[in-house]
Amino acid sequence: MESINVQGSPNFYKCEPGILKELPELIKDEPFKHGTIIHGKDSWAMAESYMPEFPFSMGTISYDGECTHQEVERIKENVSPITNVLIGVGGGKILDLTKACGEALDLPVILIPTLVSNCAAWTPLSVFYDENGNFIEYTIFKRSTYMVIVDPDMLVHAPVEYLRAGIGDTIAKWYEADVLTRHIKEKPVPLEMALHAAKLCRDILFQEGKDAVHANEKGHCTSAFTRVAETIIMAGGMVGGFGDGYGRISGAHSIHNGLTKVPGTHMFLHGEKVAYGILVQLALEGKTEQIKQLIPFYKSMRLPLSLKDLDADSTEDIETISYYSTRPSESIHLMGIHDQTQVREAILAVENSLASL
Repeated sequence: MESINVQGSPNFYKCEPGILKELPELIKDEPFKHGTIIHGKDSWAMAESYMPEFPFSMGTISYDGECTHQEVERIKENVSPITNVLIGVGGGKILDLTKACGEALDLPVILIPTLVSNCAAWTPLSVFYDENGNFIEYTIFKRSTYMVIVDPDMLVHAPVEYLRAGIGDTIAKWYEADVLTRHIKEKPVPLEMALHAAKLCRDILFQEGKDAVHANEKGHCTSAFTRVAETIIMAGGMVGGFGDGYGRISGAHSIHNGLTKVPGTHMFLHGEKVAYGILVQLALEGKTEQIKQLIPFYKSMRLPLSLKDLDADSTEDIETISYYSTRPSESIHLMGIHDQTQVREAILAVENSLASL
């Protein structure tokens, strides 16, 4: 096996209700003189009332809706030259954008997620799209994030569909890491840690996901909600942080990337498309029974079970997904899948599994 580069965690992480009010105290000894907050319109509307008074001057920049290389360049040009810390406030794309800007400007980054939809706050990488939302690539940075602050009191008021998508994205950690590592007889300790985190993701989300969604719907910050939030953000991030290429992505995310090339899927969230990708990956592995076992959970989480659920069920759509998910750069090749015909047949197998129930 190839060697593993371990970037297990941010420099500092804290998750507890009301923690945002303590942020000035947490950074009081840092030499920050001016900060720039990168945010979206909706994320700032949600977060502004929770934000504390900072002990230094602040500027703000609103992003344009996608994490693109062009957007990184635009923000670089608009950040005040006296800025010495960037603060990302928002969902996964905003956090990825902030990390990329921090890398480009050689500045420390503080991330404050406003959605429980993925592990972007934890991972030292950014996923890039084009201006139309089509996946382009992801870039791993050598430097981890300086600080991640998670406030469940704020997160529990985010739209519940993002939590559902986060659950879909995070259960993929187990299935993708498992297919990449089960052939390795002598696993190094970091990889064992990654697999333990992946299994923890699966188990907690299966056991407590429904209660967390219920809490989110009611706007009540319960233990289940906080545990699921930390599972998605922290445990989910640890899988790739300790497992490196053996814990990041394989078949399910390649199917997601193929789905982004179908215009009808652009209204669906990243985690929803990844969740469907898990089913196709399992079909590629010939694990029909596991697909059937996931169906009740998917129904309870309102995750997509078929291409029709994603507005992508035409013959042309299937060909597009199959083609783009097997491009030379895609991680599906790590599980030994190289032919778009295999993906097409797996998609049809998933559809047939549902039809037979």
